[in-house]
Amino acid sequence: MNLNQSAPPVPPFGQPQPAYLGHHQSSYGGQPGSTTAPTSYGAYNGPVPGYQQTPPPGVSRAPPSSGAPPASTAQGPCGQTAYGQFGQGDVQNGPSSTVQMQRLPGYQPFGSAILAPVVSQPAVLQPYGPPPTSAQVTAQLAGMQISGAVAPASPPSGLGYGPPTSLASASGSFPNSGLYGSYPQGQAPPLGQPQGHPGAQPPQRSVPLQASSFTPPASGGPRMPSMTGPLLPGQSFGGPPVSQPNHVSSPAPQVLPAGTQMTGPPGPPPPPMHSSQQPGYQLQQNGSYGPTRGPQSNYGSPYPGAAAFGSQPGPPQPLPPKRLDPDAIPSPIQVIEDDRNNRGSEPFVTGVRGQVPPLVTTDFLVKDQGNASPRYIRCTSYNIPCTSDMAKQAQVPLAAVIKPLARLPPEEASPYVVDHGESGPLRCNRCKAYMCPFMQFVEGGRRFQCCFCSCINDVPPQYFQHLDHTGKRVDAYDRPELSLGSYEFLATVDYCKNNKFPSPPAFIFMIDVSYNAIRSGLVRLLCEELKSLLDFLPREGGAEESAVRVGFVTYNKVLHFYNVKSSLAQPQMMVVSDVGDMFVPLLDGFLVNVNESQAVITSLLDQIPEMFADTRETETVFAPVIQAGMEALKAAECAGKLFLFHTSLPIAEAPGKLKNRDDRKLINTDKEKTLFQPQTGAYQTLAKECVAQGCCVDLFLFPNQYVDVATLSVVPQLTGGSVYKYACFQVENDQERFLSDLRRDVQKVVGFDAVMRVRTSTGIRAVDFFGAFYMSNTTDVELAGLDGDKTVTVEFRHDDRLNEESGALLQCALLYTSCAGQRRLRIHNLALNCCTQLADLYRNCETDTLINYMAKFAYRGVLNSPVKTVRDTLITQCAQILACYRKNCASPSSAGQLILPECMKLLPVYLNCVLKSDVLQPGAEVTTDDRAYVRQLVTSMDVAETNVFFYPRLLPLTKSPIENTTEPPAVRASEERLSNGDIYLLENGLNLFLWVGASVQQGVVQSLFGVSSFSQITSGLSVLPVLDNLLSKKVRGLIDSLRAQRSRYMKLIVVKQEDKLETLFKHFLVEDKSLSGGASYVDFLCHMHKEIRQLLS
Repeated sequence: MNLNQSAPPVPPFGQPQPAYLGHHQSSYGGQPGSTTAPTSYGAYNGPVPGYQQTPPPGVSRAPPSSGAPPASTAQGPCGQTAYGQFGQGDVQNGPSSTVQMQRLPGYQPFGSAILAPVVSQPAVLQPYGPPPTSAQVTAQLAGMQISGAVAPASPPSGLGYGPPTSLASASGSFPNSGLYGSYPQGQAPPLGQPQGHPGAQPPQRSVPLQASSFTPPASGGPRMPSMTGPLLPGQSFGGPPVSQPNHVSSPAPQVLPAGTQMTGPPGPPPPPMHSSQQPGYQLQQNGSYGPTRGPQSNYGSPYPGAAAFGSQPGPPQPLPPKRLDPDAIPSPIQVIEDDRNNRGSEPFVTGVRGQVPPLVTTDFLVKDQGNASPRYIRCTSYNIPCTSDMAKQAQVPLAAVIKPLARLPPEEASPYVVDHGESGPLRCNRCKAYMCPFMQFVEGGRRFQCCFCSCINDVPPQYFQHLDHTGKRVDAYDRPELSLGSYEFLATVDYCKNNKFPSPPAFIFMIDVSYNAIRSGLVRLLCEELKSLLDFLPREGGAEESAVRVGFVTYNKVLHFYNVKSSLAQPQMMVVSDVGDMFVPLLDGFLVNVNESQAVITSLLDQIPEMFADTRETETVFAPVIQAGMEALKAAECAGKLFLFHTSLPIAEAPGKLKNRDDRKLINTDKEKTLFQPQTGAYQTLAKECVAQGCCVDLFLFPNQYVDVATLSVVPQLTGGSVYKYACFQVENDQERFLSDLRRDVQKVVGFDAVMRVRTSTGIRAVDFFGAFYMSNTTDVELAGLDGDKTVTVEFRHDDRLNEESGALLQCALLYTSCAGQRRLRIHNLALNCCTQLADLYRNCETDTLINYMAKFAYRGVLNSPVKTVRDTLITQCAQILACYRKNCASPSSAGQLILPECMKLLPVYLNCVLKSDVLQPGAEVTTDDRAYVRQLVTSMDVAETNVFFYPRLLPLTKSPIENTTEPPAVRASEERLSNGDIYLLENGLNLFLWVGASVQQGVVQSLFGVSSFSQITSGLSVLPVLDNLLSKKVRGLIDSLRAQRSRYMKLIVVKQEDKLETLFKHFLVEDKSLSGGASYVDFLCHMHKEIRQLLS
């Protein structure tokens, strides 16, 4: 497709302004500028002329790609959010911005970050005085150039703003002197320097040249063009786009000294600028990376002999082969922090189509004005290609991560419930889409045109309303379904099974009472907890008591059912030993109301630990237990949930019997995929029956050895349930974690017997689904249970051409039974933009969502393909996405530069984290069960959870003043960020580590641990002592607040520097090489660059 086609006379909704289209436009010096691809109003990205660019709000993870990363692959599954300011004496993460970045209202043209080998750039708001110094070093690493140049406040003598300095051009082929190529001994990579300026300069990011490029002032420091005067030739108006009031535009692009190489959309290279040019404005850099950081405190240069950037240039010295400076490459911490600063203060208003929301790591409020909140739906791109050819060319997956029952913060209202009475919700007759704000009323309001299939439908008389002068119904703002993106309908009896309204659901607690469960103290602990927990079953709205009924079963090789009818003085036990033909021995008295049977239930829970105290039975069954629970729900004619507490591999003679098939020798062979597949098909059949009954299974595992999680988790996975795993369970160490998870699991609001369907407007359709559910056909996602933590990820493909003006629509409809037994429909609607220019696609992507999709795609892939094939697929896809950008959207530049789209600059670092996660690259200590457990866990994670899981947060605790109780700014997940005089907290959503440096002050050790020296701290400690001092309160408070943010309780592990547990901790420092062979971030970036160059050549 032609990127340089001319623009329509009036840019339609979501279209780039004409000045950014690919015509040759004169630059301020009167010469033709480079052509840039049109930009859309990406919710973030590309600076406005005259504004500095900020990283797009959606920057986050990368699309799946794979290929063996360089030999050094760091291992560490974890994703994570963090902040990047730096506390006293601390290191800044990522290139420093001299001034805090801000996003100004207005529209942002495109931001591609050119990496000097790789760079991502924080944008800095330019003051009107001299700009922050920026620098350009071109270091040729394996044929890559890092570009950047130091900008002195006023040009040094002899350095006119003359022609761009020529960078040592890359040969285009990687020298074969090393894995990624190195330089001859003692020779540093060539540095591109302005003439007359000696010494090495800090690397700096270069960026695409804008269509309006500024020429430098003849004298004095560079300054920003003022936006108040008349528009200069070639400059487009940078006011806020009318169609996207909610967009925040990026700060002004950084001013770059002459000599900096710029990149932009394809087109002839910009003409040389001579110092004889008329006075004008300095060259602008789109999304430039900001001045580079100086060396960190506590660290010398990252590599021996490397210039410590920020120091005074000295005489050139011979340097050993130069590695890429980790501070010169895109920093997740910086991107997260910038997005928080730029987008955390204003509410995100959903009234405009195709806006990219703030990052998941940013705390923001949502105002629903017609599109669903990003808490319910996040997309990989908010501007999708109009044609399938364009989508194939870009290789960016088009997917939505949908969390239909997401919990909202207290400041946001839950979806309104609309009751249309016996007639039920209004739908399109042809495609069955539900009434929503995008439906068009015609003929004075008597009919409506469906926005999904264009069918014209009659409006029922009871729903009729007149239209105003704009064609809108006069009651539009009184009806949630006409004005909001998310709402609920009360369903009529037609939406119920067998045309009968459902009964309230039931919970059945099924407890393993074999020798292992009794000996570990699990049974006693659980029974004690259930006595009080049953008072907190989920309830609807302001109901005084829960409508949920409960039942109890214990089991080992046989099953014991309990009659806890309120009229009994003591509970009655009934034993079913024929596990091959399971039946429920009682109906009346098995499922009861908690309040009515409180005394009998308490008596039962007191008796169970005593009854089995002397058991010697070690064997257990598993499938018959689920079968029994499902049969009990069927007999009671209700949906519900089974809570299974299980300890060992089910080897007793019974349906679903398993054998130990754990074999580490299969790792890295073609048979490795069998480790992730279930041993037998019996569990899929059982799961299918459970889904038909609306029986959801939550499994709590307490294994001391291999239990075949891959097989046991099949039923929870297919019924929409959860799996919790507590290996080597000990009451004193694991009690808090287990009870916290159990309380949350029992109390959370669940939708039962659910069916979800995603409808789309003409041109795209849902083709693939990822998550914990069952599908009996190609369109309906069936969930026996669905809670507020679960997501369903949907991939879309083109089946026709899309229209830029009308955009694309998604509608997710979830039919479910509430905890009170009410049948409801929850509807979420989202409108996306469509584009004919690749630059618009790349400007509106959300990397965190991309990574969420790619991880799920890869984790499903290991079921059928060798792990190496899956990894290679991810790397290839990522390289194709970035190569397409480089080829079609970035301005011509040396092949030695790695150029990343602004909103995808974290794709490589995040993708590398996925590639070295335990599922795709296990270390020696990772068990087969652990891999299967993580695989099914990630399958239904939301975007925030995968973000922190793959890139963990590392928080320094002793850098900020003790009085400061706010969460400390995070640092990058790398060992070189650790100082042995400090204490750090690391979290990834499942684990919490407290790392204590060996040189921590004695007073800090005393305040936090209550001991007098580092050597007396207990390694592996899981609870901090409660001490009455500021530091202890602050750290314990921070741990509590982190736990409250996550859906599972994170157990704390104290790790001392140089201790044996430190190896486990370092596994989560994902920017470093991993012991299992995973590449470091720097190495992987080099590898990606090599892959991209191969694709381009």
